[in-house]
Amino acid sequence: MMMADGGNTSSTVNELSNLWGETVDLMVCESCDWRYVLPQGVLPQRCPNCFNGDLKLLTPGPEIQTVCSRPPESYLPFSVSMERVLQNIQEFASGPWFAPADLNPATLRQRLKRVYWPMWLVDCNVRAAWEAEAGYDYEVVSHQDRYSDSQAGWTSQEIKETRVRWEPRAGRLERSYTNIPAPALEGHRQLVNRVRRFQLEQAQPYSQDALRQAFVRVPDRSVEDAWPDAAPAVQDAAADECRKAANAEHIRQFQWTPDYQNLNWTLLLLPVFTTYYLDDDQKPQQILIHGQNGYLSGVKRASMKRAQKTALYIAIAAMVVFVLSLLVSGIGLVIPPLLAVGGIGIVAAVLLGAGAIMPLAIAWQVNRSAKD
Repeated sequence: MMMADGGNTSSTVNELSNLWGETVDLMVCESCDWRYVLPQGVLPQRCPNCFNGDLKLLTPGPEIQTVCSRPPESYLPFSVSMERVLQNIQEFASGPWFAPADLNPATLRQRLKRVYWPMWLVDCNVRAAWEAEAGYDYEVVSHQDRYSDSQAGWTSQEIKETRVRWEPRAGRLERSYTNIPAPALEGHRQLVNRVRRFQLEQAQPYSQDALRQAFVRVPDRSVEDAWPDAAPAVQDAAADECRKAANAEHIRQFQWTPDYQNLNWTLLLLPVFTTYYLDDDQKPQQILIHGQNGYLSGVKRASMKRAQKTALYIAIAAMVVFVLSLLVSGIGLVIPPLLAVGGIGIVAAVLLGAGAIMPLAIAWQVNRSAKD
């Protein structure tokens, strides 16, 4: 592992480049502090997370050197077709009512970026003494009597019920576990909840081609912070192996005293498309698209400015109808048949004026209920 000694920056970057299989730069967004690995010489680039600023070159500090010295072991390719991605963008941009002018398919397509989110993978050897209760299924046959009108009497029905017999078991375990996943980002669960789960079994060995086609997010969780998330998965895997060793169908109250050895940490890269549109306040609204299945997650916001403009047009139209109706009513004093026409026009103008509030109400309701 490369040690952080605060030495020559170019030497550090060269070492990282050798590990990643490509000449790389480390970059940071000064707005959201997301950090990326990118092929050297691709600046300027706008941050694909917050979209508020351009990325800047980052001088590797000790903590960045530590996480970047563990390069990816595998990655999930962007396997969804671009046709599917563009179709989902088209459907998303088709609404809502009074959508901001910036929310349109062409703009979203133009801003589309590929990003890889990191996830830790850990390999480890475990020695442990364990004990648990192993459960064995068995069938119980019983009979239940029922009265049947159709058969004019009582009938007996055989009922088979599966039960579990629990027996104590104990032993020693010595195993190796590989590619146990753990979050590498502080907001990992929230991000994955937005785009839905990834099919980790489709991972491929890492290739520098992955780095050339997307931004690679740098982990912000150390392996020490990530281990408490990985350890339960190791325990679950061990419990299942002990269940199999006991030839049992179930296991419960699994307890062990593990000795973890030879922990080896690498990265798995998860593919996501990002894009955005600007709302009324010129604030970027992030859109995420799953890189495997194309699932799109984003907030559809309405433009109050467009709603206000529409409401103003309706109010002006109501005022014009009202004034014309008054004029027709005045003429109706001379030509009586026009008096009724003017009255109808005044009523219509009042109703039209009241309807001017509808665009505002619709936009407010859309923004109130807006969610991913």
